[in-house]
Parts: sequence; C-alpha cells; structure tokens
Amino acid sequence: MSAFDITQALLPLILVIMILGITLYFVKRYTFTMKGGKRMPLKIEVLSNQLIMPKKYLSIVRVEDKIMLLGVSEAGITLIKEFDSIDLPDNNETQNGDNQKKSFYELLKQNLGMR
Repeated sequence: MSAFDITQALLPLILVIMILGITLYFVKRYTFTMKGGKRMPLKIEVLSNQLIMPKKYLSIVRVEDKIMLLGVSEAGITLIKEFDSIDLPDNNETQNGDNQKKSFYELLKQNLGMR
C-alpha cells in the first residue's frame, strides 16, 4: 500500500468528520427560540418532582412565564394542566423568613385550589 492509497482512504473520513463538526456547531448555536428577531435561550426550570410509581413522576415545570403540571413516564411526557398565573416565589425570595422550597404536595395543593 502506498502513501497515495492511505491518503485516498483517510481524506473522505476527515471530510465527513469536519462536516459533522460544523453541523453540530450550527445545531447548538441555533437551537434557541426566536423572540423579536433576537435569539434568546428558552428558560425552563423544574420546580418540583414527585415519584408516583417506579419510573413515573409528576413534575411542576416553569417554561418562560407559564407553569405546567407534567406526567412523566417511560412512554413519554403528558401535559396534565397548564397554569397561566401562579404566585410562586422566585429562587431569590424567601418564605416566612426561611430558605426552604415548597414541597411538591404544597405546590400542587396551592395551585389546584385546595387549602
């Protein structure tokens, strides 16, 4: 095998790796929401998770300014309820002078109107 044969074999491999790298760069760079013509990252925050059964959870998630109750299982994610305006404290705010987060049950009870 000559040097030309080795170069001829490696050149397509190097080219494919470069194309994949460039594609990965653009996918990472442009996977943001478009708001007002500007790229802004989508703000997603998991507020709480509650295990229901093995590999099945209820999750309260904040996406931008909406709060969603999601059912999460192996089969997929299901939107159970969406809340438009909920009085949840930010991470910087404190409740009654202590820095404890509300539990899943307390958040669910508060937002379903159960007192």
